[in-house]
Amino acid sequence: MLYSGIRAILKLILVLFFRLKAVGNDKIISGGAILAANHKSNWDPLAIWATCPRQLSFMAKSELFKFKPFGALLKALGVFPVNRGKGDISAIKTSLSILKSDNAMMMFPEGKRILDGTRGEAKAGVAMLAHRAQVPVVPIKICGKFRLFGKITVIYGEPVSFEEYYGEKLTSEKMQELSELVMDKVYSLDE
Repeated sequence: MLYSGIRAILKLILVLFFRLKAVGNDKIISGGAILAANHKSNWDPLAIWATCPRQLSFMAKSELFKFKPFGALLKALGVFPVNRGKGDISAIKTSLSILKSDNAMMMFPEGKRILDGTRGEAKAGVAMLAHRAQVPVVPIKICGKFRLFGKITVIYGEPVSFEEYYGEKLTSEKMQELSELVMDKVYSLDE
């Protein structure tokens, strides 16, 4: 109830003030899945949250949880903390649990905002989680600038599967390569 109510209000605000629209969000599949997007604004998670037809869980930097009331709200909405720049085993376990329970999770493979809209280097985590949980990755591209009455479009691409690698132990180089493949798919999406 809380999730869907806040999501509906948020969607209305984003449509009114940023002319938010989604393309291809019917491609979101059932079962475990990672939604992987470019990240250029603090509004990005909200735009994806508002346009995705499924309930999502998100990783968010642990600093957002320091103010306890806000942290409690984030947790109620399916957001969980990650300590960036470290191998956060707790965040990995939480992610795998979400994915193996046939739920969807949102990630920004570049690991940070890229403010000028250029492409950053993907972190290997998206491929590692998709491989371990044996779930597909849905590439998402956020187009436009979040400025008052501008236009934001969230484009959902075809799911990417790493099924051919499920029986293998992947090297860190291979996980990096597969994560870069996901980002290739993200940046190739057009309206």
